[in-house]
Amino acid sequence: MPTTSARLLALLSLLQARRDWPGALLAARLEVSPRTVRRDVDRLRELGYPIRATKGPDGGYRLDAGAELPPLLFDDEQAVALAVALQLAVTSGAGIEEAAARALSTVRQVMPARLRHRVDALRVTAVERRGSRPCPQVEPAVLVMLGAAVHAREELRFDYTVPSRSVPADVSPPRRVQPHHLVTWGGRWYLVAWDLDRDDWRTFRADRISPRPPAGPRFTPRQLPGGDVATFVAQRFGGSAGPDRWPCSGEMIVDLPAAFVSQYSQDGIVEELGPNRCRLVVGSWSWPSLAATVGRFDADIEVLGPPELADAFATLARRYARAAAGQRGEAPTHGRIVPTGGRGAGDEPDTGR
Repeated sequence: MPTTSARLLALLSLLQARRDWPGALLAARLEVSPRTVRRDVDRLRELGYPIRATKGPDGGYRLDAGAELPPLLFDDEQAVALAVALQLAVTSGAGIEEAAARALSTVRQVMPARLRHRVDALRVTAVERRGSRPCPQVEPAVLVMLGAAVHAREELRFDYTVPSRSVPADVSPPRRVQPHHLVTWGGRWYLVAWDLDRDDWRTFRADRISPRPPAGPRFTPRQLPGGDVATFVAQRFGGSAGPDRWPCSGEMIVDLPAAFVSQYSQDGIVEELGPNRCRLVVGSWSWPSLAATVGRFDADIEVLGPPELADAFATLARRYARAAAGQRGEAPTHGRIVPTGGRGAGDEPDTGR
């Protein structure tokens, strides 16, 4: 039979895994008697865990939320996932960077060496695009209030500050909305809501929202245009993000640091593979244009796909070789997409907003 301390940890892990546990099932899982389970539950209560006994034919136990946060128990994968999530919190724009750093330090200190090494080997660095404006921070209390209204399906009133607005926010009427989703897009937080006064869907930047509690009456959720929030937000912002918006998109490995490549890839996706090596997914209006765009990096390039991109590099290589020798080649007659506008690969499109 395991020691009392080991059995208590096992019991706590089971109580955290599901809401209700029949006493007989707990006893069977722990291979002890129901009486021993009752004694162990009393010990956990003494340690501050709010465990409530449930009545009924399958009477058992439930771990409730308490006034204070007792010690928690995580398995290896949960602990690593928590540490990674805390590192990513720095890039969330939620104004919790300092708290996340302290929480990460606390979690790391109590990790066994095998997990601490895994976490230390994974360092997440936030790299902003060159020329991009810093994303505004949102007060955590505002995010919590918005998230609570979304979860409870309760109408919300708030003041909304827009720098270009002609009427000051302190004299304009508050917005009345039915909040449906709290999302992040391009490093900013947005509230997707049905505007009751304008009788239409709206997206509000969370950093410009000043809630006016208390919340209003509950409402029945509406169907979002497009069917889901991801499609709706992409359409609302013009669908202009990511390499998939281009007719030609390719993947390659560039022998340069990810932080450097990300400065010039604009809407490309950059993944760090090493100190001087990264994976780049980027798009353009034609395969030769895409190859030429990536060729501006003074580094070796390995094409991962598709074959059309590798063919475009071969075409440019022959074309450049002829140009270096002072020769003239024939104009291409196939595999060519003529751009309809004046922008090149990676330029931001005119979304009409």
